[in-house]
Amino acid sequence: MKWIQRDLQKKFLSLNTKYSGLLIIGPRQVGKTSFLQKNMDQNRNYVTLDDMNERKLAQSDPELFLQIHSAPVLIDEIQYAPQLFSQIKIEIDKGAKPSSFWMTGSQSFQLMKLAQESLAGRIGILHMQGLSQHEIYGSGVEQPFRVDINSIKKRADQGKAADVHEIFRRIYEGSLPGIVSGRYTDWDVFYNSYIQTYIERDVSNEIPGVDSYRFRDFIRACACRIGQVLNVHNLAVDSDISENTAKRWLAELEKAEVIYFLHPYSNSALKRTIKAPKLYFFDMAAAACLTKYMTPETLENGALAGAILENYVINEIRKSYFNDAKECLLYYYRDKDAKEIDVILEDGGTIYPLEIKKSSNPGAEAASAFKVLKRGDAEKGTGGILCMKKELTAIDKDTFLIPIWML
Repeated sequence: MKWIQRDLQKKFLSLNTKYSGLLIIGPRQVGKTSFLQKNMDQNRNYVTLDDMNERKLAQSDPELFLQIHSAPVLIDEIQYAPQLFSQIKIEIDKGAKPSSFWMTGSQSFQLMKLAQESLAGRIGILHMQGLSQHEIYGSGVEQPFRVDINSIKKRADQGKAADVHEIFRRIYEGSLPGIVSGRYTDWDVFYNSYIQTYIERDVSNEIPGVDSYRFRDFIRACACRIGQVLNVHNLAVDSDISENTAKRWLAELEKAEVIYFLHPYSNSALKRTIKAPKLYFFDMAAAACLTKYMTPETLENGALAGAILENYVINEIRKSYFNDAKECLLYYYRDKDAKEIDVILEDGGTIYPLEIKKSSNPGAEAASAFKVLKRGDAEKGTGGILCMKKELTAIDKDTFLIPIWML
């Protein structure tokens, strides 16, 4: 089994010298605990709240819990005992040293809200995703993806070239360290177990009275709608549940970071835009398993190939920002005149339109919708078509052709 260096390492080590507490949040199985254990020395205590006895103590008597598990300490799965946040705040206010409290947690939305309410300004919060393309295949220190010629050329020097078959093999392999590192070698067993134990069981445990069979069908129905504008009614009909139930289940899947939503871009000058978000998955191999694409070849040639490639590209852009502890502002555009842009990246007040194509030779028509943004209030930067081209090139001075392997 090989250890894969995480791009989050640089930011983590920097913040660790400044903050008394660091919280790493993200989905299960992305390597949060392994990352921290790799960085901890023998003086640091470790406790996991997956242990029911430890969880009950943390919930009922957080002061005693922190006396037993004294700083420096790594507390794993802290979402199970948010009562600890108030006691950690007391310890920090009493002068706890930098690096005293390391914490991990799933259920990121709820956890961030609770942590910010109790520990605002006192801890650093980092968001860990699955392994990025750069972490698995690249070299050097990654920076957030930007539509800038010098930045893209640097990414080319640090990446590993790949054709369309290799890109879909990467998508199929997924981003979870357990499979990428070689610890587990049977893809089918690993991802079916991941879906059954985490998505179907752990997430459904948060939903009182859930019908497990219908919930499984619902997750698969979501996977079949990757990259589509969310239509709760159709999703509910296909899953044989009510719209209110569909909304609750979507909220639970989002909270557990199984899915996320890309929201539409609009401003005061663009009034005919679609208002509903698009649905995407955090891990593409899990989505492939759910939709029964069981080889890279069937994934590449399947009906969902374009949507899955789009999801993969968006994930990689997001990871490049999260790994530098920066906010990632991504949107999509679609209006009632059928003009559509796959992704709009907002960076420094400028918007950059991006189109994602499976083709290795997309034409200028792929960027035809970019001009609609000139009607908006925001400054429009250079656009990009992310595609299967081998090398970086351009259609014109306003539109780059960017190979997906450079992400």
